[in-house]
Amino acid sequence: MDSADRRFDEHCRARGVAFEANVLPGANYDVAVEHAGQLWISGQVPRVDGAIAVTGCLGDGVALVDGQRAAAICVLRALAIARQRLGSLARVERVLRMTVYVHSAPRFTQQSEVGDGASEVLYAVFEPAGAHTRTSVGVAQLPKDAAVEIDLVLAVRPA
Repeated sequence: MDSADRRFDEHCRARGVAFEANVLPGANYDVAVEHAGQLWISGQVPRVDGAIAVTGCLGDGVALVDGQRAAAICVLRALAIARQRLGSLARVERVLRMTVYVHSAPRFTQQSEVGDGASEVLYAVFEPAGAHTRTSVGVAQLPKDAAVEIDLVLAVRPA
């Protein structure tokens, strides 16, 4: 097993999360598209065992630490999809981009700190190729009342 796969598994175990063997889309779209050396992963909410692990609004009942945990789960779910599509995270050459959507109360301004929960996972799994560009955005609502949603773009090596 590749070291990135091993580190991914360690992060999942540390957070007590496991993802279904085949993550499927909820509608007429694909969870990931590989094109021209990149893998684009659709937005992922912190879904574990069919339930959203962290729901609600940051700054209005949901603490920063819970938002960071939600972000970590979202990015681990995205990496589970990447491994499912690529066969191994060893094919990931570099993490290019992550967008973090945070269900935010009007005065909540720590979207970037929420995103840190995911960025730390990416760096730890792919060090140093886990460093990435990132945008963190506060939004009025997310699907299924999720606290966080994350999409990801990876540079991948040919199979």
